[in-house]
Amino acid sequence: CSDIDVAALHAAYLRGARRAGARIATRAPLQSARRSASGWDVEVGGETIHAALIVNAAGAWADRVAAACGVAPIGIQPYRRTVIQLRLGVPVPAELPLIIHVGGGFYFKGESQGRVWLSPHDETRVDPHDAAPEDVDVAIAIDRLQAVVDWPVAAVERKWAGLRSFAPDRIPVFGADPHQPGFIWCAGQGGFGIQTAPAIAALLAAQLGAPAPSGTIGAVDPAPFAASRFA
Repeated sequence: CSDIDVAALHAAYLRGARRAGARIATRAPLQSARRSASGWDVEVGGETIHAALIVNAAGAWADRVAAACGVAPIGIQPYRRTVIQLRLGVPVPAELPLIIHVGGGFYFKGESQGRVWLSPHDETRVDPHDAAPEDVDVAIAIDRLQAVVDWPVAAVERKWAGLRSFAPDRIPVFGADPHQPGFIWCAGQGGFGIQTAPAIAALLAAQLGAPAPSGTIGAVDPAPFAASRFA
């Protein structure tokens, strides 16, 4: 299967949202939100925005957004995951498939000729933050790889980390909060947010009045993903 160009996909989503009339506000942190007779008054980025609904798709910050809105958190917990790009001293093919250690200690895949992406399969519990790779996790990843292959590492060319966020039962959460119907959850996709986002968005939009999706997505029962399971 092919890789997803995440940056290009994000850009396409933003273009589509703007064409549909969405306003994208950056560097505009949520300060508070209060219920009003007709919805919400949201203090964000120094201004007040009125909204009929709030959709909480804040990833690692989902519980903090809920708390700022006076809604009980449901236990969305972020975990750090590290990935590095290695340049090897042997001509490993770019078509190298994803290979996962049977014990779950690491995984890697070909990136380009002589290069691989490698992760120590780390899952470090952290608070929401702008994640960065830790040197110890980079070293662990390389050590685990070199224990099973004889490829010399010429250089660590890139390294990065991200936050994978889970609900307590590790199943995504989407739908209305059971105690505050005007507050909509869309969180806890773990490490599969970019893959599951289109389907989850379609199912959630249908709950909010959009046409129901057809085909495979339409056949998915949203009940197991409801926020009410944490009530």
